[in-house]
Amino acid sequence: MKRIVLGSKLHKAMVTESVLDYEGSLGLDGALMKAAGMIPFEQVHVYNVSNGERFSTYLIKAAEGSGTVAVYGAAAHKAGVGDKLIIVSYVLLDEEETEFTVPRVVILDEKNKVREIR
Repeated sequence: MKRIVLGSKLHKAMVTESVLDYEGSLGLDGALMKAAGMIPFEQVHVYNVSNGERFSTYLIKAAEGSGTVAVYGAAAHKAGVGDKLIIVSYVLLDEEETEFTVPRVVILDEKNKVREIR
């Protein structure tokens, strides 16, 4: 049996840009992607702590160290500049793998810098 479990999470990412007229996706600082073990074009789920909205999209790598968390396209209706987000990726595991797989949780500060990795 396969299970879908949390692979990684960026906690309290603050939206720095929201652009409606765009193809769509989530621009994310490359350093934050690395810290969370996420990759460009990976599917992510986004949970907006500020307004309760939820959506899924894919990642576009933004400049490393920029602190960028940019919501593009239709998702811009669900998150605006200053909103706090939880960005998660899930992994598909065999039942046996679930016993030793631990998700990577990255806690961010108010400037989208890594405060802690669990």
